[in-house]
Amino acid sequence: MLTIYLAGGCFWGLQKFIDFTPGVLETTVGYANGSTEAPTYKEVCGGSGHAETVKVIYDPAIISTEALLERYFEVIDPLSVNRQGEDHGVQYRTGIYYDDAAQEAAVKAFAAAKDRALGGRMKVEILPLAGFWPAEEYHQKYLDKNPNGYCHIPRSKLVPVRK
Repeated sequence: MLTIYLAGGCFWGLQKFIDFTPGVLETTVGYANGSTEAPTYKEVCGGSGHAETVKVIYDPAIISTEALLERYFEVIDPLSVNRQGEDHGVQYRTGIYYDDAAQEAAVKAFAAAKDRALGGRMKVEILPLAGFWPAEEYHQKYLDKNPNGYCHIPRSKLVPVRK
C-alpha cells in the first residue's frame, strides 16, 4: 500500500470525492505542512500555515499514483493560489505531499507534465510531507454525516466511479 497527501481546498468534499475512487482503501482529513504541531481547526483558520489535506492510502495494484493524481486534478483549480471555489486562505491551497522517496519521482514527473500542459502556470505545491495531523472527529467523513453540507466540488462529481 502507498500513502499520499492531497490538499485541494476544503477537505470535506475532496475526501468524499477520493473515497469513491477504486483502489483507495482509506482516507483521513487533517492538517499538513504548517508551522506548528497538532493544530486545531481554529488555529489552522487563524493562520498556522497548514493546508487542509486528505491522507490517502491506496493500492497501487488497483490505481497508480499517476491515475490517482489525474483524478485529483478533476476537482481542483491548479492555477489558483490559496483558493478553491469560494474558500480562500492559505489553508485552502492545493498541494501534493509525499513521504516516500520512491514516490517522489512519480509525483514530480506527473507534476512537471501537468505544469507544461498548463503553460508553466501551475500553482499546486509539490513538496515532501512536513507533518500531518488528523483533524477533529467531526471533520472526518463530514459530508457523509452532513449530506447537505457545504462543498466547493460540484455534487455531480461526488458519486462512485463507473467502470
